[in-house]
Amino acid sequence: MSNQSILRITRELSEIQRGSDLSLAVACRDIDVRHVRALIIGPPDTPYEFGYFEFSVKFTREYPTKAPAVTAITTNSGRTRFNPNIYAGGRVCLSILGTWRGERGEEWSSAQGLESILISIQSLMSQNPYENEPGFEDAKSDYDKKNQEAYVAKIRHETLRISVIERLEDYLGIDRGKVPGVTVYNAEEDYQSNAAEAPFEPFKDLCKRRFLWYYESYMISINKEAKKHKDGDRFEKMPFEGPGNIMEGTFDYSSLKKRLQTIYDKLTEEALSWATEGCTAVQKEMSIASNLQRQFEQIVENYKKNDAITLDLELVDKNPFVWQLVLFGRPMTNLDGGVFRILIYLSPKFPDVLPRIKFETPIFHHRVSPNGILCYDATRKEDLRSHVEAIIEAIEEESPAYDPRTLVNPEAAKLFWGTPEDKKIYNRKLRRSVQDSTDF
Repeated sequence: MSNQSILRITRELSEIQRGSDLSLAVACRDIDVRHVRALIIGPPDTPYEFGYFEFSVKFTREYPTKAPAVTAITTNSGRTRFNPNIYAGGRVCLSILGTWRGERGEEWSSAQGLESILISIQSLMSQNPYENEPGFEDAKSDYDKKNQEAYVAKIRHETLRISVIERLEDYLGIDRGKVPGVTVYNAEEDYQSNAAEAPFEPFKDLCKRRFLWYYESYMISINKEAKKHKDGDRFEKMPFEGPGNIMEGTFDYSSLKKRLQTIYDKLTEEALSWATEGCTAVQKEMSIASNLQRQFEQIVENYKKNDAITLDLELVDKNPFVWQLVLFGRPMTNLDGGVFRILIYLSPKFPDVLPRIKFETPIFHHRVSPNGILCYDATRKEDLRSHVEAIIEAIEEESPAYDPRTLVNPEAAKLFWGTPEDKKIYNRKLRRSVQDSTDF
């Protein structure tokens, strides 16, 4: 592979990783930038909402003259076709990739890149993916409308079951028993069998943190869909689905709800366990313990000199792996008079595993879930000062840009981004929670 090609790939990876798009993530092993893993988080208000869809991307020596080869990995071991253009065997049909005939001007050019490929794939994850099948773009008969609803329904169920729940169960070692079925092509196993090292799971921590962000949305979706589809009802077969390239199964929202709750509990336990692991790291005088202690002391000194923000920061039980941040509401804002206690849980694997943030003080806020999980994104992942700054900014920012990927509190977000009257209701609820914070 030419040096120019490698430099181009490296630059593109860096740009995506540093970018502000919370729905895309990419990673590769240091020894081989030609083999990239990409994660697309399903768009809101679609049946793919907040699902985790993984792809392998293989670049050849001819890149960027020639498009890379892209294979879908999230396929339920080759049993599930999530979209007319994303096959169960992993094939992704896009004119930009040269895997589907397109109109003139839609083919690949060296001006395009990895991000444009991922955005093109993400665009397939629409509100009505039934229309993605060639010949069905303008299907509007009663028969087609019924099929469209049935197709959306089963994609939503399998997005939750396969892309979210089973992925997190695997990450957390939750046993769900052996799934019966025939042996089929598994894109994930194929990728791993060609890898020289241990299994490559670059998105494990990201998906865990996002699960906590979107837990309330998952639950709302399950409760809503459970009223429409009885457990045991079979999925409808679409006219364009065939043997080995289909989405088969039955609805079972009761089970999904229990499994979702189990995952949430396990993630809570995991964060709490870091405190115990941290104590051991301190006793063994491990470098990570010294690093966190040093960063803590530097941040405390920095905020002593900052009159614009009033906060207290201390270690819980003198443990550098659990910080307590007490934030005092800034005067002349909606947070004025509030006192908010926030816990910051740090993993012994930091910065590869990023902090988990939990509001101990209840607050009605569009960036804080009903369970107290804060949605924030630090610019410098390895710098805890950047995390503290991002936490404060997420809470204090009064006119943020709209980003549906940050809507972790559906009720608060609907009011915050709604009509002027909705915004007034939001402000009243926020102010009420601020006033109550002093009694907590």
